[in-house]
Amino acid sequence: MIDGLTIGLIAASLLIAVFSVVTAVRNRPMSMVHVGLLALLEIGLLVQAGVGVATVLGGDGPEASATFVGYLIGAAVIPIAAGFWGFVERSRWGPAVIAVACFVVPVLIGRLEQMWTGTA
Repeated sequence: MIDGLTIGLIAASLLIAVFSVVTAVRNRPMSMVHVGLLALLEIGLLVQAGVGVATVLGGDGPEASATFVGYLIGAAVIPIAAGFWGFVERSRWGPAVIAVACFVVPVLIGRLEQMWTGTA
């Protein structure tokens, strides 16, 4: 795993979550800014997934490789699902869903880091 990318993804996800909470509190629907931010987060997650899967296929990944790949895929799917749900839900709850999803992504990334380093 790329340490700088991991830290960047966690920070970006938390910033998007805070932005989405502010949008929900202001009673505004999801905007194109949310879409752009989720797209950037998704690109980073796909890069991380590609590096992780390539490392596992190369034989250098963690022992629980199936679980590791599952977490990689799950982390990459969450922003897409949240963006779709936020787009469909044109009330304040669309950004609220995005906020929850963006609070989940750092948890998954943290778990990936634990599995990668073998600390859990």
